[in-house]
Amino acid sequence: MSTVFVALGANLGDPLAQIRAAQQALAALATPGSLRHSPLYHSMPMGPADQPPYINGVSTFDTELAPLALLDALQSIELTHGRVRKEERWGPRTLDLDMLLYGERHIEEERLTVPHYGMKQREFVLYPLADLAPGLVLPCGTPLDRLLHDCPTNGMTRLSPQ
Repeated sequence: MSTVFVALGANLGDPLAQIRAAQQALAALATPGSLRHSPLYHSMPMGPADQPPYINGVSTFDTELAPLALLDALQSIELTHGRVRKEERWGPRTLDLDMLLYGERHIEEERLTVPHYGMKQREFVLYPLADLAPGLVLPCGTPLDRLLHDCPTNGMTRLSPQ
């Protein structure tokens, strides 16, 4: 069994509803009682500026799934929620689920790189991750609080609990 962290993001359709539905779908991948979600955040798009703002968060859970099986399951959830894989890089999405961490493992596969390649620079990943695991040290040995110190919020705001 491994503890995983998954980033969630959406900015098309009803982003909040998409994120909430994805959070519920993650329960099927988690060992019972292990699923937790960060607060959600409103953030500006990382890519083209002519797209709507995002809703972002992070979920963590324990899973028995192997890394590639988990990736397949996450991509299946994305497809169920209207994700089209031929989208532009950093373009708008109905749902984006990115595996950030899989235990302490370093994974370099054609389809999967863990820790996630961009997580150290993305405020919409680091701040929700810190909500769930404030004392986290990444598998490379970098403390999360050091990354937060060097990462501005870029206008990101926490959504009110619903």
